[in-house]
Amino acid sequence: MDIASVCILGGSGFVGAAIAEQACARGYRVRVVTRNTMKTRPLLVLPTLEVMVADPNDEAALARCLEDMDAVVNLVGILHPGGRTTFEAAHVDLPRKLVQACRSAGVRRLLHMSALGASASGPSEYLRSKAGGEAAVGGAPDDLSHTIFRPSVIFGEHDRFLNLFAQLARFFPVIPLAHAKARFQPIWVEDVARCCVAALEDPRTFGQVYELGGPRAYALEDLVRFVCETLDVRRSIVALPDGLAQLQALVFERLPGKLITRDNLRSMSVDSVCAGPFPAVFGFVPAGLEVIAPTYLAAHGSRYDRYRHNAAR
Repeated sequence: MDIASVCILGGSGFVGAAIAEQACARGYRVRVVTRNTMKTRPLLVLPTLEVMVADPNDEAALARCLEDMDAVVNLVGILHPGGRTTFEAAHVDLPRKLVQACRSAGVRRLLHMSALGASASGPSEYLRSKAGGEAAVGGAPDDLSHTIFRPSVIFGEHDRFLNLFAQLARFFPVIPLAHAKARFQPIWVEDVARCCVAALEDPRTFGQVYELGGPRAYALEDLVRFVCETLDVRRSIVALPDGLAQLQALVFERLPGKLITRDNLRSMSVDSVCAGPFPAVFGFVPAGLEVIAPTYLAAHGSRYDRYRHNAAR
């Protein structure tokens, strides 16, 4: 399948920016769809990129987004619902609309970003809705070739995961941690983007579901400890019992920013760890957290220098 143009829904976000940059570097014409043009400003230097302001939930607007496009990458997702933006609307209804819009516009290729642990019987609304989105994409007609990606937590310079713990570690002597034993297999955002761009024209990936994770799995408390060591600060990590964790989430989900919610806790009751090795079809080994994360978590200090030295070996 020959692909010349790619539309990225959610392209102004953390993952979308990485995919857009790599796709442009490969010579694709890239259309980034966003509702916030300010977030796309760093992307405007890319020579083959255009920005379209639209709400992809609006079917007429979605149709305009796909005009003259060969492929579409759906990255739209939320961790916390709010107002009319529900898990069902973002993760199930939009993929269903997108499949129909692709058929109407003649788009032949669809990449869909789901999540590790997505299941119709999952413990959280987030994971169940992600499974609903997969079902909508997986049920697409044969003339629309699809690929589904299920990443574990994604890290990188502008992530909301390790950077959040870095902020907490800089300002608080004690870090109370819910589900401290929850396991994750973090993968670098650039490796996720590399898989997406490589899959666009590779027929071996058509109709496939790929779990994406880095080289190692970690308990959450070990990830927080790693962040503290990288910043060269000593902090006490207190594992909260279930009752206190629920109370913490109940309070936080009512505050601006919603650091964590009760639905997030339910998602964390399922390990975000791949069932098998990294997909061989992509032809590379994903980068390790210990090599990449220190380069953006800490800009100074002996630990950073040591990690940088190790990365260059």
